Amino acid sequence: MSTDPALDHRAFLASLPPEDRARFTARSDRAGLLHLAGHVGLIAACASYVAWGGPLWWLVLLPLGITLTFLFTLQHECTHRTPFASPWLNDAVGHLCGIVLVQPFLWFRAFHMAHHKHTNDPELDPELSDGKPETLQALLWHLSTIGYWRAKLSVLLGNASGPSPAPFIADRQRGPIRVEARVYLAIYAAAFLAMVSVAPILFWIWLLPLILGFPVLRLYLLAEHDRCPQVANMFANSRTTTTTRIVNFLAWNMPYHAEHHAWPMVPFHALPGLHELAEPHLHTKTDGYARFARDTFESRAAGR
Repeated sequence: MSTDPALDHRAFLASLPPEDRARFTARSDRAGLLHLAGHVGLIAACASYVAWGGPLWWLVLLPLGITLTFLFTLQHECTHRTPFASPWLNDAVGHLCGIVLVQPFLWFRAFHMAHHKHTNDPELDPELSDGKPETLQALLWHLSTIGYWRAKLSVLLGNASGPSPAPFIADRQRGPIRVEARVYLAIYAAAFLAMVSVAPILFWIWLLPLILGFPVLRLYLLAEHDRCPQVANMFANSRTTTTTRIVNFLAWNMPYHAEHHAWPMVPFHALPGLHELAEPHLHTKTDGYARFARDTFESRAAGR
């Protein structure tokens, strides 16, 4: 394989020998289930402590919210059917994450596939349809998640009555997406009734932690493409962020985001190995999320 740092993602992939291509794309139910058990274990531990009402239990609400909201990265991977070898397991876990996060899985899969097809294209990437926060005021609004929750509710209700003619939703997907939204709404209606009657604990271990955790997820997600070049090269239009083991664990190795966009069929557990080969070719890298956050706030405050 060439080590020329000028290689774009297509040339890099073309340079990989067949044995590497097979190794990096091998999927595993075992690896996915072990990682899932660890992630769910963290959620269960935090939720149990809050439910028990241990000393300073309210301080655990934010860690619980973060572990819950980072199920987004697992759902994201399930749209590619890469966390597990079994297709049904990817779909089942994707839907379970979607119910927790109020993000219908089939709709999100269509949305996300369009994002991969048109990454950072201001005309076609649906992630850019509402624009990115370019001022400090817009950034604070973005992180408040007020508009986010309003948009999610609008999508769910709209899908239940019939998906809007969004360019990323094919005609054959409209029926399943409609059924999906109606099932989700039924589940939320039942959860709400339980919350106000027999199970108020759902507010403390699910709804409130989600509200607290989503600003953290939103800042994390902003790092993936914020102010990256609007070019076709995935090693430039997507950012890889070096970070700690716990962040990589909670995010299912998605901080290796340029590598993921360059080769979406690589499962989460193979991304660190792919990163070792791809790192010399990456154009957009940041050393840590604290640095990204600092640079992001400073640039917006300075009007850059």
